[in-house]
Amino acid sequence: MLPIVKGLLAGERRALARAISIVDNDEPESREIIKQIFSKTGSAKTVGFTGPGGAGKSSLIGKLIPECQALGYKVAVLAVDPTSPITGGAILGDRVRMQGSLDDDKVFMRSMASRGAVGGVSKSLRNAIRILDAAGYNLVLVESVGAGQLEVEISRVVNMTVVLFTPHTGDNVQAVKAGLTEIGDMYVVNKSDLEGANALYQTILDLIGDTERKPAVLRASTKTGRGIKELAKNIDKFLKEKSINYKERERKMLEDELKDMVLNIVEEKVSSMLAGDKRYSEFIDKLAKKEIDPYMAADQLAKELFSR
Repeated sequence: MLPIVKGLLAGERRALARAISIVDNDEPESREIIKQIFSKTGSAKTVGFTGPGGAGKSSLIGKLIPECQALGYKVAVLAVDPTSPITGGAILGDRVRMQGSLDDDKVFMRSMASRGAVGGVSKSLRNAIRILDAAGYNLVLVESVGAGQLEVEISRVVNMTVVLFTPHTGDNVQAVKAGLTEIGDMYVVNKSDLEGANALYQTILDLIGDTERKPAVLRASTKTGRGIKELAKNIDKFLKEKSINYKERERKMLEDELKDMVLNIVEEKVSSMLAGDKRYSEFIDKLAKKEIDPYMAADQLAKELFSR
């Protein structure tokens, strides 16, 4: 067993942080780490927080942490930050907004760069969750970047999805009608102390509350503390009541992951084949001369590649 795996299984924070960095950067050791811990995972519950930028996800998670701890959870937070255009790393804004929780050595908090992944969800997020799971954290709160409709991607990675809206994030009614209505297990009108919060709450209730899934619609305010404890209790209730469906949901999550991994391998192999392929250059020349259309070129080239 790798020393770093022994360390993270023992709950050593330094080993835990290093292991996440290794999988986040896709270093050579990452495969061996996941291979050695995989059988020891599956206990942690995961809750994703998504919604328009400015909805107050980081601040709300910061307030939720002690409430979840009071309910018996050992909490970790993964905040998928926007990627820095200069370094390629996470900008780390979420750490600033969760400053109070960072002083709690019982909470492990880590920012990860989205690296342009679909929906702002890092490709290494699933493995980071597995590392936290193996290290003994039984509740992982995941915050995805504010990327609008594309944030539906997070629902493919977590057990439960909480969608946040706030009165001051633009055309909220239109946002509610978008793809986010289909992926939320719970909807929260955050910053409920602001003007317009009650009207937004009623709008969401009308649009979503009566759907077949009947997700909970709640109000919360990090400024006044209103609704935070109720939200934590509702999350706990959902996780416990829906545990019977986790195997089916876990299977779907694994199916999505395996499909993504296979497609990534195929994409990398095809890209490598095209890089040094003489026929690829010939097809580009034909396209430039308008001797062939893009669909025909792609069909013919793909057929040749997969017949080799």
